[in-house]
Amino acid sequence: MEGVRVSLACALLLFAVSSIASAAIVEHTFNVQNLTVSRLCKRQVVTVVNGSLPGPTIRVKEGDSLVIHVLNNSPHNITIHWHGIFHRLTVWADGPSMITQCPIQPGKRYAYRFNITGQEGTLWWHAHSSFLRATVYGAIIIRPKSGHSYPFPKPHKEVPILFGEWWNTDVVALEETAIATGVPPNNSDAYTINGLPGNLYPCSKDRMFSLDVVKGKRYLLRIINAAMNMQMFFKIANHRLTVVGADAVYTAPYVTDVIAIAPGQTVDALLFADQSIDTSYYMAAHPYASAPSVPFPNTTTRGVIHYAGASKSQRTKRVLMPKLPSFFDTLTAHKFYSSLTSLVDGPHYVPVPRHVEEEMFVTIGLGLEACADNTTCPKFSASMSNHSFVLPKKLSILEAVFHGVDGIFTPDFPDQPPVKFDYTDPNITQTNPGLLFAQKTTSAKVLKFNTTVELVLQNHALIAAESHPMHLHGFNFHVLAQGFGNYNANRDRSKFNLVNPQFRNTLAVPVGGWAVTRFTADNPGAWIMHCHIDVHLPFGLGMIFVVENGPTKATTLPPPPLDLPKC
Repeated sequence: MEGVRVSLACALLLFAVSSIASAAIVEHTFNVQNLTVSRLCKRQVVTVVNGSLPGPTIRVKEGDSLVIHVLNNSPHNITIHWHGIFHRLTVWADGPSMITQCPIQPGKRYAYRFNITGQEGTLWWHAHSSFLRATVYGAIIIRPKSGHSYPFPKPHKEVPILFGEWWNTDVVALEETAIATGVPPNNSDAYTINGLPGNLYPCSKDRMFSLDVVKGKRYLLRIINAAMNMQMFFKIANHRLTVVGADAVYTAPYVTDVIAIAPGQTVDALLFADQSIDTSYYMAAHPYASAPSVPFPNTTTRGVIHYAGASKSQRTKRVLMPKLPSFFDTLTAHKFYSSLTSLVDGPHYVPVPRHVEEEMFVTIGLGLEACADNTTCPKFSASMSNHSFVLPKKLSILEAVFHGVDGIFTPDFPDQPPVKFDYTDPNITQTNPGLLFAQKTTSAKVLKFNTTVELVLQNHALIAAESHPMHLHGFNFHVLAQGFGNYNANRDRSKFNLVNPQFRNTLAVPVGGWAVTRFTADNPGAWIMHCHIDVHLPFGLGMIFVVENGPTKATTLPPPPLDLPKC
């Protein structure tokens, strides 16, 4: 018996040593600087990382640790958010300005340090301060650790596909004007694929992403919507895609000819190159505009796929264009968003928590700001449950939590909206105009460690009914159900998927509708939940979850790094 114990101990030791040996410390330096680039017949100064747009792709394996040295050589304050990373006990590295840190000021530097644990697939990084996200972003690719494989056929090649938006103007000044006037900023001038607008835009014939493929090979497209404000439809002419992941979570294979993807979301999709080599094929993306009455840039970006073996003349002689859905095709968007399910037997699968301790019903949408200055009123505002979020200015919320500083935020975010009404009635304000005006607050919901929260997100139609992509920092949530109209627990709980619901960090709540999510607050710190339409956060569409410490050192918020930026 003693020999069995020794053998078991040796086996466990060898396993631990091999696990440690398979992990690595991956180190990068991000030089944030201004760069003059040419787009759409114009030279424009933009802020980028390491002189490229998009910025560098971070490639790691599950279990690795990352150290990113950010040198701010731009004229703007900057923070970087590692979108979708859990940051267990590294919440100080999450990055949202004035939530987990003060910004890195011009001429200063800061090192983000965090681990990649329990996640495989595609995530991304981006600026989380002002509109700099328009040009400061890049992909994070997380492969299985050594000795592990994908739960799908190994691809011949992996290809990041990042959608972006481009403005022929200074995006920081654009945001400042929007905040000052309370009027949404001008629409973008182009969409981009991997930083290039494609040949449908002026002066862009040679500024189009091109992908060479070999017939009979599979390609893993790591699709990221880094656009500032628009959900996108994406298709490739004459090709179907098999979705195998979303937000760095493996999904059951889902075959489709169209991808719908909201700002902040990622989709992993296998492309099988099975078409004729004497033809080229456009990949194209244009917006899904969930609110038809709201102006939007109705243009199309595209790249092109060429098959190996085709001559130069064949590549250009016949190029097929996919037929994209209508800009307003809510049914197609909803079908895609609601059809994804988790891969139950896949790596890192997380079952749905069944026991719920906290139930929250949160309304989301646009309204107006009451103000005394009639020259700039009324201003647009945004809110969650009639609380319009305001960033603190003196100290980050996480520092206030750790040091017990009062006056930075209030722990009073409600479990239910303070006023109940017909949320999807576009005419409700004619009889009750007071609903348009939300109080300006910096409010948080405080959760005990390991609490399971059922969170219902309900869009309202006070200004316009639209779909809001809601992103939760520090956690994934199960999407149990989603639908249109007002959520009715008596009717809609029967629709819950408790077996294999999608598990993700960003959810496009259906236009004029609702979604039910569930997550376990097992990650101490201060975490923001906000709309990933970038203009909506400055207008107030966000709130904070403060998760209290757990009973052990391994579940306790560590002290801030010594080099944490100061305000």
